[in-house]
Amino acid sequence: MIVHGKGMLMDMLTGTAQRPRGSRAKRWLKRIALGILVLLIAVIVVGASYEALGRRNATKQYPPRGKLVDIGGRRIHIDCRGAGSPTVIFESGLGTGGTLDWTLVHDKIAGFTRACAYDRAGIMWSDPKSTPQDAAAVAEDLHATLKAAGISGPLVLVGHSIGGPYTTTYTGKYGNQVAGLVMVDPSHPDQIARLGQAVSVDVHPKQSSRLMHAASALSWTGIVRFMMAGSEVPKLRTEAESRIFDEAMRKVFAYASKSVKGATAELDGFDRTMDQARAVHGFGNRPLIVLTAMAPFKPAQQKALGITDQDAVRFKQTWKTLHEEQTRFSTRGRQQIVPDATHYIQIDRPDVVIDAVREVVDTVRADAKAGS
Repeated sequence: MIVHGKGMLMDMLTGTAQRPRGSRAKRWLKRIALGILVLLIAVIVVGASYEALGRRNATKQYPPRGKLVDIGGRRIHIDCRGAGSPTVIFESGLGTGGTLDWTLVHDKIAGFTRACAYDRAGIMWSDPKSTPQDAAAVAEDLHATLKAAGISGPLVLVGHSIGGPYTTTYTGKYGNQVAGLVMVDPSHPDQIARLGQAVSVDVHPKQSSRLMHAASALSWTGIVRFMMAGSEVPKLRTEAESRIFDEAMRKVFAYASKSVKGATAELDGFDRTMDQARAVHGFGNRPLIVLTAMAPFKPAQQKALGITDQDAVRFKQTWKTLHEEQTRFSTRGRQQIVPDATHYIQIDRPDVVIDAVREVVDTVRADAKAGS
C-alpha cells in the first residue's frame, strides 16, 4: 500500500498520472482553437500590411492623369484632353474602371473635340462620399465637377450601361447644357421587369449585392487586391489595343480594393437610379445614337444566367427592343446594332463608339452654325 501510494504520488508530480479522456480531448481542442486563432490573426496582419503597401504603391506608380477638383470638401478626378466644342463627357458603367473604361476611345475622340472622362465618388482617384449614391446624386456631382473645372456647355454625353440612366437624369436636370447624346449599350429603366418576363430569370444586379458588400467590408484585408492580382486581361483585336488596355487594367486592379466601395454604393442605389431615369420622358430634338451590342452569349455566360439557347435569343431581342424605345426619346434618335460586340462596345469595337461620337459632335456643330 505504501509503495503503491508513493507510485501515485510520483506519477502526479511528474504529470504522468492518467487523466480522464474527456479532459484530454478538451485540452487538445483548446490548443487547436488557439492555434487557428493565432494563424487567423497572422493572416489578417499580413493581409492588412499587403493592402497598405499595395495602396501606397498604387499612389506612387499610378497617379491621376487628370486633375482633382474640389466640389465642397470632396475631390473628383476629371481627365480632359483635346480642344474644341462641344465637350464630350464620358459616363462609365457600374464597376471599378471609371475613367479607364474609355481608354481605347478617349484620345481618338480628343483628336477632333475636347473629351473629358471622370471618376464618380469612391471610384479610382475620386474621394468617396458618405451619402447615398444614385442617378440624381451623380448628376449633382457631375454638375459641380464641371463647374469647378470651368466646363460649361454645349456638352455631348456618352454613357455606357448604367451611364445611360445617369446621362438621362443629367439631361433632365441640366438639359440647357446638353446638346447631344451617345448611349453605349445603355441600361433601360424597365429592363429588370422586361428581361425577366422574356427569360423568366431574375436579372436584377442585386444578385451580386452580398458579394459586393463582403468585398467592400473586407477590402482592408487585402483579399480584393489578392484576387485581382490573378485576373487575366483578354486580348483585343490588335496588339496596340491589347497593350493599351493591359496597362489600363493594371491601374484598375491597383485601385480595385478602394473602388469596390464606390461601386457597391451605386449598386445599392440601382432601383432609385432607374426610377429617376424613368421620370425623364424625352430629349427633344437633340441628336441621339443608341449603340446595341448583339454578340451572342458565350456558353459560360448562359450558364451563369441559367438560361437556354432559346432564352438567350429572346434576351437579346428584348434588349434590342428596349434600345429601340430609347432612340424614340429624341426626334433625331437612331439605333445602331453592333453584332460583334459584347456589353463593353468601347473595348470590343472602339471604332464604332468613336464614329458615333463624331457623328453627334458634327451634328451639334452644324446646328450651332445654322443657328448663328
